[in-house]
Amino acid sequence: MELFWILLFSSVCPLAWGQGVYAPANAQIVHSGAACNVKDDNISERIYTIKEGDTLVLQCIVKGHPRPQVRWTKTAGSASDKFQETSIYNETLRIEGIQRVQGGRYYCKADNGVGVAAIKSIRVDVQYLDTPVLTVHQTISDVRGSYYQEKTVFLRCTVNSNPPARFIWKRGNTLIEQSKDNGVDIYEPLYTQGETKVLKLKNLRPKDFADYTCQVSVRNVCNIEDKSVTFRLTNATTPPMIRLSVNDTVVVDPGQDVLLTCEVTSGFPPPTVTWSRYPGPLPLSAQVRGPTLILRAVTPADAGFYNCSAVNNVGNPARKNANLVVRTMSNLTFQITPDSNKDSETIQMGRDLKLSCHVDATPQDKVNYTWYKNGAPVFNSDSLILLRSDPDMAPGTSSLEIVDMKFRDLATYSCVANFPGSRVPELRVDVNISQSSVSPPMLSVPPGGQVVSVREGGNAELVCLVVDGKPRPPVLWSRMEKDLLMPSGATMVETPDGRLRLKNVSRDMMGLYRCQTAPYNGLNIKRREAQVQLNVQYPPILDPVFQDMRSRNYQMVTLTCTVLRSNPPRLTDIRWFRNGDLIRMPMPDLKETPELKFKLEPNNNGSYECRVSNNAGTSTCTFNVSAQPYNAEFYFDTPNPVRILKGNNYSYNLQWTQRDPEATDRIIGYWINVRKNKQSLLSKQIDLKGKEPEKGVLMSYTISDLRIPLSYEVRLAPITTYSTGDYISRIIQYSEPYTYPRSSDHVCGFEDERICGFSQDRSDIFDWTRQNHLTQNPKRSANTGPETDRSGTKEGYYMYIEASRPRVPGDRARLLSPLYNVTSVRGPKGSGRVPYCVSFYYHMKGKHIGTLNVLLRVRSIASVDSVVWTKSGQQGPDWKKAFFDISPSGPFQIVFEGIRGPSFEGDIAIDDVFITIGKCKQENTVASAGKTVLIGGSRSLPLASWLTFGLSCILSLLHR
Repeated sequence: MELFWILLFSSVCPLAWGQGVYAPANAQIVHSGAACNVKDDNISERIYTIKEGDTLVLQCIVKGHPRPQVRWTKTAGSASDKFQETSIYNETLRIEGIQRVQGGRYYCKADNGVGVAAIKSIRVDVQYLDTPVLTVHQTISDVRGSYYQEKTVFLRCTVNSNPPARFIWKRGNTLIEQSKDNGVDIYEPLYTQGETKVLKLKNLRPKDFADYTCQVSVRNVCNIEDKSVTFRLTNATTPPMIRLSVNDTVVVDPGQDVLLTCEVTSGFPPPTVTWSRYPGPLPLSAQVRGPTLILRAVTPADAGFYNCSAVNNVGNPARKNANLVVRTMSNLTFQITPDSNKDSETIQMGRDLKLSCHVDATPQDKVNYTWYKNGAPVFNSDSLILLRSDPDMAPGTSSLEIVDMKFRDLATYSCVANFPGSRVPELRVDVNISQSSVSPPMLSVPPGGQVVSVREGGNAELVCLVVDGKPRPPVLWSRMEKDLLMPSGATMVETPDGRLRLKNVSRDMMGLYRCQTAPYNGLNIKRREAQVQLNVQYPPILDPVFQDMRSRNYQMVTLTCTVLRSNPPRLTDIRWFRNGDLIRMPMPDLKETPELKFKLEPNNNGSYECRVSNNAGTSTCTFNVSAQPYNAEFYFDTPNPVRILKGNNYSYNLQWTQRDPEATDRIIGYWINVRKNKQSLLSKQIDLKGKEPEKGVLMSYTISDLRIPLSYEVRLAPITTYSTGDYISRIIQYSEPYTYPRSSDHVCGFEDERICGFSQDRSDIFDWTRQNHLTQNPKRSANTGPETDRSGTKEGYYMYIEASRPRVPGDRARLLSPLYNVTSVRGPKGSGRVPYCVSFYYHMKGKHIGTLNVLLRVRSIASVDSVVWTKSGQQGPDWKKAFFDISPSGPFQIVFEGIRGPSFEGDIAIDDVFITIGKCKQENTVASAGKTVLIGGSRSLPLASWLTFGLSCILSLLHR
């Protein structure tokens, strides 16, 4: 009712409201999926309980004008704007087959650009129960010097569940109770993963050798059934032990077959053997045959740790692993190091010289290096010293030192790397040592190559050449800025010819690049360096890329296209186009911001483009310039828009506002189109009769002759003298209109076929039936249901549910009262709400009677159902009266829910339903205890406040 007064006075006194009906977003989360339970204990912590594997459906019901946009997110933090990158823009969030990791807090953010966005949350609690795991552990310890031994066994049962599970231990089929058996202890250990319960068998007795069952339960929450596991304890029960058929490390050549056998040496029950690999899964070619793992024709990618595990749930699993190493060898390099003590960069007689050789290999320490001089093997001597592993070089590097070099040492030296006894091919590198064959390199950037310019998206080549030096080493490229990586993602890239080739160049590749000689495959001396600048050219970056501009006809319009960045910065051309045609105008100043001014007329509406060019290309600002009016904005919060007409028809009060009505020419009317299944039922022009739309002020149109209960598509477009705006579309649906309970309202005895406006709920399983004694089925069950209505007359009608076939236990039938609107009368002191009395008679005779619930359905942003009265089981052969008080916070319905019992003798009936203003009068009759139910909402403003506000608006209007 408060909303009615707000709308009334906002239309009378627009100055007082400023924004009119524009209102910030409001939101509420409701569920319609497979929920086990939804707790609404307090506003800040709503908990939605659901079974793992079921379907989660959450709806974010919104209010506000314009219609808010909805965004769903899931975070672990507070309800702030720190949302995850992934989100769902939809009022309904649906997750099929929800998993436990998807539990948590879900946020609905509704925003319409007016005020602060509305953020609501609900915590989703996913319930599950895994199959428990039962393991047996045994300790044997001496007892204070005695010669006998005490044997204790621990049965450990572990399970993952939500909520926490309850454990039950059984020996055979007998429940184990610690208080009745001194030979057992049952306790929870500390520091365990999951939920664990331990059954301790002290000093094993003959009866302790038996079948033990661990049963876990979550007390049927979400209909999750109990689960159990059984273990047979015997005097032969032992933990597993295994041994591998190979050593800890297995080294093989590529292409070989590998067989790994995991032999079980003990364990009862017989252990289960499994194989795994780290890192990664087993190779696709791997074959597991019992305890044996077969790897065919292995490759270097098959290398890794292979783990064998044997498990029989006794003690700890037995584990063994073998490291499989597949031999590889590649990238053999050499280094020539002049006498470092003399700071020399050339070969000189009488000075020392070192030749080094390195190969990338697996395993690195198994590589064998052999040196040759002019084809003959080299052995250690006073002038030639072999280093198997040079400590001054990278690990795995072999060196040959030539001491006090003589003319006889000028020769061709060869380094050969191989794996002894392996089929992996050996690698060889030859180094010619002479005064003319070895010289330091020189690095040079070709003329004009210091700066390389390329258009974005093109290919570039950076060149840095070794123009002198023997032998010529490769060139290494890197970024000058130490934190930047190369386009490939590496910190350094090797090029054998000094040419760095870049494809699909982007502007983030722009900058300085360093080239330098590599310290290998040449002289190992101070690196030569040079730099190359990469300059990436791109077209101008403009703002705005697109802009929608509305204006009245015959007014001046200014279009501005701002250049944010450009490379090269100098512009070469600026041109303006309208609808693709060049606009003839003087050449604009290329140093000024591009701008176009003109008078908007009906013949020059359209798309305007500003094309700005530099040497790298052209970019465009696009403006949609139009005198076409903005779209209308449907108002979705119209109170009680439906009116029932004769002939099963209804009318709908369609309301809307006009977005920025002053931005374009005066709006003179609207086109309205009503469609059903894409067929037009109504198309006409709504004439505003000279009244102009105002920002935030509602406009209305009543659509008549709509069929109950059909829904329709409505399309609406504004009209000006010169043009028509774009259509917007919405669906209108039939809903029960509000009624207003009064103290004089009559009792509904269901005597009329219209049953006082009550209706069947379309979402239930079956319907309530209207019946009297004369219309009863003669073959009906004699031991259930009333003979007459509440008054005792055979002609009187009542509503009942039929429990016979095809109904099954748990089937629900719901009967909905008319939709009642709360009045503006102030409620009892301290409540701020109006109390209502609900009374009715019920009949629940029969040995299979189920349940009769009465629910209060309050409509605010969304409908919320709350049970306010309930009764189950047989209540005798007489009609009985029930009454209770309610204090709803908004429009409400009373819902009678009948639930079918275990069999057919379970008919339930109701009669003489009475809903009126005021608290129920206590009566000396068989009825439920009266109670007051407060559902949702906040304290309402009194009617006097609204009247005072309305009067002030009228006075201010008269003064104006």
